[in-house]
Amino acid sequence: MSGLEEAERVELTVAAVAPGGHCVARVDGQVVFVRHALPGERVLAEVTEVHRGFVRADAVTVLEAAPDRVDPPCPYARPGRCGGCDLQHVAPDAQLRWKAAVVREQLVRLGGLDEADCDALDLRVAALPGGPLGWRSRVRYAVDAAGRAGLLKHRSHEVVPVDRCLIAHPAIQQLPVLTSSGASWPDAEAVETVATTGGDVAVTAVAAGAGRRVSGPDRVRERAAGRDWVLPASSFWQVHPAAADTLVDAVLELADPRPGERAWDLYGGAGLFAAALAPRVGETGRVTLVEAAGDGVAAARENLRDLTAVEVVAARVEIALARRRVTGPVDVVVLDPPRTGAGARVVRDMLAARPRAVTYVACDPAAFARDLRVFTELGWRLAALRGYDLFPMTRHVELVGLLVPA
Repeated sequence: MSGLEEAERVELTVAAVAPGGHCVARVDGQVVFVRHALPGERVLAEVTEVHRGFVRADAVTVLEAAPDRVDPPCPYARPGRCGGCDLQHVAPDAQLRWKAAVVREQLVRLGGLDEADCDALDLRVAALPGGPLGWRSRVRYAVDAAGRAGLLKHRSHEVVPVDRCLIAHPAIQQLPVLTSSGASWPDAEAVETVATTGGDVAVTAVAAGAGRRVSGPDRVRERAAGRDWVLPASSFWQVHPAAADTLVDAVLELADPRPGERAWDLYGGAGLFAAALAPRVGETGRVTLVEAAGDGVAAARENLRDLTAVEVVAARVEIALARRRVTGPVDVVVLDPPRTGAGARVVRDMLAARPRAVTYVACDPAAFARDLRVFTELGWRLAALRGYDLFPMTRHVELVGLLVPA
């Protein structure tokens, strides 16, 4: 053990990237996860947390910079300040390589693939249109004890008051929400903002779990998959304006649904993928959407009511499969689970229906890798994998994988 203590500063050489927006370093054999650094850099790091077996630290001074280092465009993207952006100090192209490297590491360490398997996948993370700033169409600001709206520090509940969030959609940046505009929120715990692809902008104050609309409509419009959508302003929708169509295109290309086929859209939400699958399977096909959240079920039933091939099942996916609320055989499955992944039970029960292909949409590489190991144990293989930078400047990356019987 190195004996490092919280707030201690230490010089170190940074090694490979790691999940969570960190890089790995070592001090006298002790593992140090360093934020605000790049591989190959020599930095002065300040210890922020001490744990059994590892410590966390922030690079507070860069002694030898890597070629991919840039000045963060946001003054709050610094050690000890806003924790929303992990990679503003990394050049945009290098952010894509960073995320691909993290995915590869998770596939090997948790997914059971070897380096040759990863080479064959040739994973690349693709940027979306619009650039790395001004993309986030849904922003939840926390409110401090003084009624000021801001963003949270990394791994903390402490609110950092800000006068602007550069990754927020331009329409959100213009809202009179932050202290710089004179706003105060003495009775709110959070302020939720949304700017949709349909042109709607809404602000909601949240207190004790309940929302109060401050401005804008209660129901907002989105445009995706060649359709118009209407849903509550607080409902889940992809936060990057180009994300919904990007994911739909990837799913359709990889899954290749065909006329007359039966498809499942598991964790289907408002029905984005079901809406895209229905025209492909046609009048002789069938799409079954499974969703547990009440607002998602209501949105799917409303927005897909013209698609007679689509059935919406209100249930948790694992219960729907186990109790045969949905039954096979099935040809194509779109699996879009929450950040924690689908889990072994869902994967086993889903594959028992003998689909020819599963397209897995994942927002967490570790969860995807753990589920991939279950697929592999059941005789399936990862035939293709694509990465998309739906969340520029942050550590997050979206994956779409095609799994087929080995």
